[in-house]
Amino acid sequence: MRQAQRHLLVVDDDDRIRALLKEYLARAGFRVTTAPDASRARRMLASLAFDLAVFDLMMPGEDGLSLTRWLRERDATPILILTAKGEADDRIGGLTAGADDYLAKPFEPQELLLRIEAILRRSQSRSGQRSLVAIGAFTFDMTRTELFRGEEPVRLTEGEAKLLKRLAQSPDMAVDRFALAEELTESAADASARAIDVQVTRLRRKIEADPKNPRYLQTVRGVGYMLAPD
Repeated sequence: MRQAQRHLLVVDDDDRIRALLKEYLARAGFRVTTAPDASRARRMLASLAFDLAVFDLMMPGEDGLSLTRWLRERDATPILILTAKGEADDRIGGLTAGADDYLAKPFEPQELLLRIEAILRRSQSRSGQRSLVAIGAFTFDMTRTELFRGEEPVRLTEGEAKLLKRLAQSPDMAVDRFALAEELTESAADASARAIDVQVTRLRRKIEADPKNPRYLQTVRGVGYMLAPD
């Protein structure tokens, strides 16, 4: 299975730096979202899943340290701090706030890329495996049970999210329909199996280009359902 493209958030109030970093990191194979300030970054972080965040230290209004503390209280998304100063106090402050690494400006783009890749390797090693699953134009975050089309969240019911996560845990493997019903619902077996069928139909409408001829959420005759991600 091809892993989902790694998604980075770059937060910097300098329009030129933001655009250059987005272009450079996108050429390196990353999916890149940018924000000009902490306020917009918070909204993005609250609704989207990122593999790593790059925060400028000195920004008007809320600075990168405050944003780092806020994110670290929320989850374990890796953070790289950019600082124009580079003094020991700034480096220590960023690491104390919860950043994984720092890089002083001006810097070579190649060094930024190497530091990002090193952080991601350490993060992946700690987590054991990635939680993002690519499903065509969609990305499913198994940790948060959230589905995205590009950067836009796709609303899932609780039942749909549980079903998609269960199938994503066993990609390219048929999962018994009644086993799904027993595991994911609490009603009688026959009624639960029909409920699974309904949820599959609804999910196909959300992720399939042609729900009647599904590419990703497939029916395995005589068994149940299978998720065949990219």
